[in-house]
Amino acid sequence: MSTRTNEHQRTMCHSEYDPLHQVILCQPQYMTIRDVINDTQKHFKDVGIHIEKAMEQHDMFVRTLRDQGVDVVLLPSLSKYPEQVFTRDIGFTLGQTIFVAEMASDIRKGEEDILKKWLEDEEISYYNLIGDRVEGGDVIIDGQSIYIGVSDRTNRNAIEHIQRILPEYEVIPVPFIEKFLHLDCVFNIISDHEALYYPDAFTIKEIDILKKRYDLIEVTKDEQFTLGTNVLSIGHKKLFSLPVNKHVNKELEKRGYDVIEVDITEIIKSGGSFRCCTLPVLRSK
Repeated sequence: MSTRTNEHQRTMCHSEYDPLHQVILCQPQYMTIRDVINDTQKHFKDVGIHIEKAMEQHDMFVRTLRDQGVDVVLLPSLSKYPEQVFTRDIGFTLGQTIFVAEMASDIRKGEEDILKKWLEDEEISYYNLIGDRVEGGDVIIDGQSIYIGVSDRTNRNAIEHIQRILPEYEVIPVPFIEKFLHLDCVFNIISDHEALYYPDAFTIKEIDILKKRYDLIEVTKDEQFTLGTNVLSIGHKKLFSLPVNKHVNKELEKRGYDVIEVDITEIIKSGGSFRCCTLPVLRSK
């Protein structure tokens, strides 16, 4: 594992729901379903993605984040990376450290170099996970607990390595049905005691583990397909969710959440929603 160090700490993330101050995104300028890498893309392959519409929706998402006081960093878009809009996967912030991932899919390899360039230009320290197959969509943090999905994109060797690097944390492997791509497509923590989940993605064993810690809010099959779990919390019980996920949004509002509805349904044709499109750099308690 290679490291960079910097005496000025500018990164922090201890949960999925603390107030969000800075986040990294990338416009879907060259987004296309070039090689089918998940079930959602398979469904929309013949339909394709309307780039102009995707760009408009992404711009609205960025504007709304900024209206909420979040500093949005936009990485440069390159034509050779059609999945670049999903910045969550290229890295993840745990505690005070940004980890740069090694991408599992050939079509995404190299995206992490753009993140590293920005971090180096900003003189922000990071750990580069070389040789470990892990993507940020599988990494969900809540205080001293880190839940990491065991998937096609993240293997147990990487999970064990992260546990060795961060002995002060409890790293909890969470197997799920691999066709759902990343853990955050079927599970997402929204407070210190609540989480969204799609039960059909897990065995009874995994559900029992999650139920011991969280009040689980069930997402239906239809709303899993439209990525109902893949919300983005920005703190103070505010979170982004798709307007089409009416059941999820109603349940969240009943629990006192301020649901900010933004339509990015053109982007989710490639298999990711709000959480997938965002890489938090700085959250504070």
